[in-house]
Amino acid sequence: MTVTPDPHPAGYRAGFVSFVGRPNVGKSTLTNALVGEKVAITSSKPQTTRRAIRGIVHQKNGQLILVDTPGIHRPRTLLGERLNSLVTATLAGVDVIGLCIPANEPIGPGDKFINEQLDAFPRAKKVAIVTKIDASSKTNVANQLLAVSQLRDWEAIVPISSTSRIQLDTLSTELLRLLPHADAPLYPADAVTDETLESRISEYIREAALEGVTDELPHSIAVTIDDIIERDDQELVEIYANLFVERDSQKGIIIGKSGSRLKDVGSRARKEIEPLVGKRVFLSLRVKIAKEWQRDPKQLGRLGF
Repeated sequence: MTVTPDPHPAGYRAGFVSFVGRPNVGKSTLTNALVGEKVAITSSKPQTTRRAIRGIVHQKNGQLILVDTPGIHRPRTLLGERLNSLVTATLAGVDVIGLCIPANEPIGPGDKFINEQLDAFPRAKKVAIVTKIDASSKTNVANQLLAVSQLRDWEAIVPISSTSRIQLDTLSTELLRLLPHADAPLYPADAVTDETLESRISEYIREAALEGVTDELPHSIAVTIDDIIERDDQELVEIYANLFVERDSQKGIIIGKSGSRLKDVGSRARKEIEPLVGKRVFLSLRVKIAKEWQRDPKQLGRLGF
């Protein structure tokens, strides 16, 4: 009789890890770097991440399910309150929480506030991740590691750079060590995220729209997909999407002079979408106004929040 070897060794581990931190400390960039594929959009704008996005990291002895969450902040709108509630609900169910603090910025009230919030999740093991070490001197990194160590008794403190891929293997090893034992992977071997195609496409469009905008406009942009049509005879995917803003003046900014900015948004979004769908993309973007949607419960529901 032929015995098929168990592909998952006795020490196999699998579980959920969530990265938290102030907006723009590198949570989404880190998620993408560990997964090896872009599953979360990135931007220099606060509150770029609006959903709990799962990225899946496959290793020989385990599986990391990374849950990228919105940055914890003091909310000014109903949307902000819902994003914070999403973070709280997510953290209540994960096995490990990684607090991300950049090496090139001093620890501030926001970092301390988030660290204090972690006490509400005693089930999860806590890890400190000092990000962006390639953007700071060795002395500053060392000082930051010391400062971070004084925040609490961490399971591990790992300095990393997502863009330069410094210490990512070390971080993966540490995170995996803290996960529970598992009989089998939680996701199939070919899965990189549980995000739907529609969700990923809408996020790529929003990412393109965030490029170059300032002030309050980034918070006011939302994207919905009306239809995705595959034209097999033309090796083409037609995508019909809406870009929502809150005011007429914002609509003008998104469209630009003679439609130039909207055309640029479409061009940049298509470059991200085409590798995802594996075909040429025809992208139709319509800019619409949903007045004060961040504060309106009904409109938030229509927009997926």
